[in-house]
Amino acid sequence: MRFCYIYWMNDEQHLKFSLQTLRIPFLFVLLIWLVYWVEIQFSFNFNKYGVYPRTFSGLKGVFLTHFIHSDTKHLFNNSIPLFVLLSALFYFYKDVAYKVLLLGGFFTGFFTWMIARESYHIGVSGIVYLLFSFVFFSGVLKKHIRLIALSLGVIFLYGSMIWYVFPVKDGMSWEGHLSGFITGLFFAFLYRKKGIQKQEFEFVKTDFDDLFDDEGNLITTNVDDQPHDKKQ
Repeated sequence: MRFCYIYWMNDEQHLKFSLQTLRIPFLFVLLIWLVYWVEIQFSFNFNKYGVYPRTFSGLKGVFLTHFIHSDTKHLFNNSIPLFVLLSALFYFYKDVAYKVLLLGGFFTGFFTWMIARESYHIGVSGIVYLLFSFVFFSGVLKKHIRLIALSLGVIFLYGSMIWYVFPVKDGMSWEGHLSGFITGLFFAFLYRKKGIQKQEFEFVKTDFDDLFDDEGNLITTNVDDQPHDKKQ
């Protein structure tokens, strides 16, 4: 028996691009550059506002660490992936984007505070790893063709980042990276049923299907089997 199919969910309702999609990524990058400019312009040192693990005073860094950077190179290296991954988040996952960014940013900072070495940990790279992990694992868990393609693109662009969740480089907060990576994985699992889902099909029988039997064979009617009018 033949059936036609219709889409259960229309992706186009979720994937409408607008300039609003780029607003938060642009403002976030602008803000971290502005903070760094203020630090340089007025000879401030904001490092003390970063995460200092397992101390009460160090808790303020859970909220502030993402806006503080040690130098221009550190800031620049974080800015591009931050903008790209935030744009992907707000375009493909707009239903949960603010929750992932705000709650994910908090838990990334908090886990860093819990597990990191006794030193000041600064930089937005924890959020970069949060976004990297969330976008990648969300595509894998949802099994949606477009989101899988996005996951592959993220791996192609930033796959080498995975090595920096391990202590492979001195002076780098691998604990912050690891915290962001684990938090992103958690949120990907938590919100796996939100937003865009894998397309499912609903099969609907049509009048055309009545012309075929269950094996797909054309149903024919024998003329001799038709009733005849009786002669008077």
